[in-house]
Amino acid sequence: MSQLRPAILLLLLLTLVCGVVYPLLTTGLARTLFPDQASGSLLEEDGVARGSALIGQNFTRPDYFWGRPSATSDKPYNPLSSGGSNLAASNPALDKAVAERVAALRAANPQAAAAVPVELVTASASGLDPDISPQAALWQAPRVAASRQLPLSQVETLIDKLTHRPLMPFLGTPTVNVLQLNMALNDL
Repeated sequence: MSQLRPAILLLLLLTLVCGVVYPLLTTGLARTLFPDQASGSLLEEDGVARGSALIGQNFTRPDYFWGRPSATSDKPYNPLSSGGSNLAASNPALDKAVAERVAALRAANPQAAAAVPVELVTASASGLDPDISPQAALWQAPRVAASRQLPLSQVETLIDKLTHRPLMPFLGTPTVNVLQLNMALNDL
């Protein structure tokens, strides 16, 4: 009995500190110091949340840029089932999927160069990647410009404007967030 009372008190104290005080403190600090990130990095259009800058969207219309293929199982870009396809580079199923994606992209982008950027036919490790390279965006630019009846130079300028460049080249590669790019196209 002499050990039971301190054990129960310690359990209650640690439950209060670790289960209530610490989560409230970290959530409060996050919402104060990083309000956008703490709220999911949501991107809004006309006051309506259109998605997160951290999770890709499934764009399929010709007047929008398309992101990387999603490897999530039940529906594209489902964050609850994130994960890669786990297909080895030597797996025939991966070869078949890539060949089908290349054929579909070439059919949708007949005016683009023959070489399809690799990230447009392979999923990222999470299957939720929201970004593509500027080269992948530029590869799709003729299709999007023609679909929206915009000058190609205007679409290319928009891609350049929305390209996120690392502070130093060895710290990463330039990327374009597909959702932000498509929302900017809507604003044109």
